[in-house]
Amino acid sequence: MKILLNTALPDDQLARIRAVSPAVEVLIPTDRAKALDLMPEVEAVFGGFNREMFVRGERLRWVQVESAGVDGLLFREFVESDVILTSSKGHIGIALAEQAMALLLALTRGVAYSFRHPTWGAGGPIRRMMWELTDMTMGILGMGGTGVELARRALAFGMRVTAVDPEAVTPPPGVEAIHGMDRLNDLLSESDVVAVCAPLTPQTEGLIDLNAFHRMKRTALLINVTRGRIVDGDALSRPSNRSSSPGPAWTWSPGNPCPTTTPSGGWRTSSSPPTWPAGPPTACSATWPCSART
Repeated sequence: MKILLNTALPDDQLARIRAVSPAVEVLIPTDRAKALDLMPEVEAVFGGFNREMFVRGERLRWVQVESAGVDGLLFREFVESDVILTSSKGHIGIALAEQAMALLLALTRGVAYSFRHPTWGAGGPIRRMMWELTDMTMGILGMGGTGVELARRALAFGMRVTAVDPEAVTPPPGVEAIHGMDRLNDLLSESDVVAVCAPLTPQTEGLIDLNAFHRMKRTALLINVTRGRIVDGDALSRPSNRSSSPGPAWTWSPGNPCPTTTPSGGWRTSSSPPTWPAGPPTACSATWPCSART
């Protein structure tokens, strides 16, 4: 069996693949052109894959990609073929959950503001804009591997966690409830933090639209670590929405990746954040969180 390795793997992992059987031959292309040249003799691909490779894969039986999401590969010819597609869904949840917490803490601890204002005098404004996560509510959209791992971390910070999912999912320990998608508006209206952990599908594309933003608390934070197109970028960037919309934090922007002209990329912390009498608030009902994006 000839396997096209279209990604970089450490030597020990490469050795494990070769040790499966003497019949396994691992082909490692040096560039894209070489990968295409090898496709007619390949039975399995591990790593990057595209339509052109599929067309040339006369003997192709199996494609294993490194990502959890496969929305970019669902072209008609592939979907209708007998070729098996597997992904890393269920194994990448920890990485995305930790990314979500990094983005959340960047917002609630003034990290983005301090990066833009690296002076001693910024200490006061940063302290006044900080949130404490204890007793705040995180609403998770999509309770798959990423959602479950994020819930564990949010619970460790003392947050209340609830979720919605299109499938019937048993709530993990500590999660208050997992409702169907018919309760999405309830989740949006009660959450201090809305975390998008769902895959991109025809049902989720543009799901967080202008109506969704209007349902959210004025001070809510939006964390998106799966696919940017789940959030309606036009709705997010409307001037009439900026005074009341949540601060966004992206791993992927609606454009995947974010172009320099993306309106959400222009969000900035207020130059005069609101203040509180003393110390950081525990669960303030009014704040102006800074925005951060990767």
